[in-house]
Amino acid sequence: MKRKSFEGNLCAIARALDSIGDWWSLLIIRDATAGVGRFSEFQRSLGIPKNILSGRLKSMVEQGIMEIVPASDGSAYQEYTLTEKGEALLPVLVALGQWGGEYLYESKELGSLPLDARKKRPLKKLELRSEDGRLLQPKDVLVSRVITMN
Repeated sequence: MKRKSFEGNLCAIARALDSIGDWWSLLIIRDATAGVGRFSEFQRSLGIPKNILSGRLKSMVEQGIMEIVPASDGSAYQEYTLTEKGEALLPVLVALGQWGGEYLYESKELGSLPLDARKKRPLKKLELRSEDGRLLQPKDVLVSRVITMN
């Protein structure tokens, strides 16, 4: 089944989902944040079919989410690394992980947890705050159409 494209949609969420909204893309980005870089490492880590992995990596490079760089070990291989645009997705992954940890696991079930790399402690739950610093609840958030000033 062919997916509908949201390119040009007024909703930023729809556009983001058009770009990185399938589970493989988010899992590739997750692995890249953990230091996975070679095609074979992604394939082994995710168990993703090679043709799908190739297509997702190609798309993310074309969109500027990842880039191809020489292998860090100096070999003739190449690696995929996140660009600034790709690294900016980390809060999205953390939010998804925190939501999944809170709502999709049974009590005492083993799972993954985002940690502060230096202190090895869990991250504080992400919060929504207004420009003036007030903590916002879902009822306090309004999604409105505005002209972006990029």
